[in-house]
Amino acid sequence: MESLTSRMQAVQTPIIPVVGELITNSPGTISLGQGVVSYNPPPQAQEFLAKFLAEPTNNLYKAVEGIPPLLTALAAKLQAFNGIEINQNNCIVVTAGSNMGFMNAILAITSPGDEIILNKPYYFNHEMAIAMAGCRPVLVDTDENYQLRPDAIAQAITPKTRAVVTISPNNPTGVVYSEAALRQVNQLCGNNGIYHISDEAYEYFTYNGVKHISPAAFANSSDYTISLYSLSKAYGFASWRIGYMVIPQHLLVPVKKVQDTILICAPVISQYAALGALQAKEEYLKENIGAISQVREVVLESLNHLQDLCTITPADGAFYFFLKVHTQMNAFELVKRLIQEHQVAVIPGTTFGMEDGCYLRVAYGALQQETVKVGMERLVQGLQTILGN
Repeated sequence: MESLTSRMQAVQTPIIPVVGELITNSPGTISLGQGVVSYNPPPQAQEFLAKFLAEPTNNLYKAVEGIPPLLTALAAKLQAFNGIEINQNNCIVVTAGSNMGFMNAILAITSPGDEIILNKPYYFNHEMAIAMAGCRPVLVDTDENYQLRPDAIAQAITPKTRAVVTISPNNPTGVVYSEAALRQVNQLCGNNGIYHISDEAYEYFTYNGVKHISPAAFANSSDYTISLYSLSKAYGFASWRIGYMVIPQHLLVPVKKVQDTILICAPVISQYAALGALQAKEEYLKENIGAISQVREVVLESLNHLQDLCTITPADGAFYFFLKVHTQMNAFELVKRLIQEHQVAVIPGTTFGMEDGCYLRVAYGALQQETVKVGMERLVQGLQTILGN
């Protein structure tokens, strides 16, 4: 029977449930772990549920790529915010979150044994999906500030390479890639006949005047750029499971094959909720992300107390900071001790591919200012105590 399970033996265990169990066993722990927001979807999301319920045929399957009104609303959003025009060269597919969009893309563009380039630290579900598909992740180090190194990416391309993955704003580091670097990578993909998979789940979460850049908006890039989006973060939609992808038109048939097999269509009730959420005024995002920006300032103030213990890389996006801890201690052991002895949870960097050194991801989107202040105080005191400072 062992041979029947070999495919999944090569896939890492998701870290969030593991840390979640440690938190459950240590009541009172404040979690700076999972990447979710504290606020709820806009009221328009619930209002549109009545529209779903009023139509008897909504109990039936709908189009694999999404219901037409939502596709229309998403096309308008993409044009207005991302500068991406939906035309005869590309199309939108609504997915059950952007994780599903990534799996759709990998299965649609690869054969077993193909290579996908990930920039380190990577998002763990990306690495897991590649392994599940029987492909090989090729890891390329980012620079000391976790920024892209286009020359290193170019050197990693082989005849088996099918795509380069970028995440901006980034999970787990919070950095935002420059337009120049994204253009270089995108052009590199075009020149080499491979795909650029751009994960933009945190597109609205930028600070200090930094602007989000969508590679699919670059001229002549639509034939090889795959863009992934999510309502989970910006619209507080995590459990509704709605994301979407913008893909080259020539990938629509293979993507639909994947999605029809795994899901058929994203839950139609959630698609109605998403259509409602997109009706929310700009103030909804401005107010909620503004509140997270204030929480971010509290986190930054606390991190200043750790400068002798950690390297803290500047980050202008998402709701993460990625700390390099100056210790030989195993990252997961450190996380366990922080939970069990100091009742604060973070995520070990090993799950993001950072095996050489001790790294921690600090997530601050799910907490109010007062809670995050207490959580950060526990983190600072815990690291100082455990590391003997």
